[in-house]
Amino acid sequence: GDVVARLPDDYTRKDLENLIPDTARLLSTRTGDVMRGVSVTVKGSPDNGCVDDEGVTYDFVSRFFSPWIGVPEDPVCGSAHTVLASYWAKVLGKTDFYAHMCSRTRGGDLKVKVRGNGRVELA
Repeated sequence: GDVVARLPDDYTRKDLENLIPDTARLLSTRTGDVMRGVSVTVKGSPDNGCVDDEGVTYDFVSRFFSPWIGVPEDPVCGSAHTVLASYWAKVLGKTDFYAHMCSRTRGGDLKVKVRGNGRVELA
C-alpha cells in the first residue's frame, strides 16, 4: 500500500524539492510485502511557491518514494496520483486538480480528476 504524508501548509515547494529521504530508514519500516511507497505532499498556494511558470496555482505538489520496490524516487508517478487525488478530494472538497510532481531529477504537471465512481483519470 501507499502512505500519504502531508506537510504543513506553511511548507514551500522548495522545502519539498529539497527533501532528502533517508532510504535506509524507510526500508527498515517494511513489514512483509505491505509497503509500496510514500507520497509526500503539500497544498498548493501562491504564498508557498506552488505555481507553474505562468503563475497558475497547483492544487497540490508532491514527490513519491518507493525504495521497497527498487525505485528510490519516481519522477512522475501516475499511481501515486490516484491515491493523492482521493486524499485531496476529501480535504479540498473538489474532484478536478492541477498537480505537480517536483522530483529532484525531473518532474511533471498532471491534470487529475476523481470520477463519481471513485476512479481517477490522469492527463
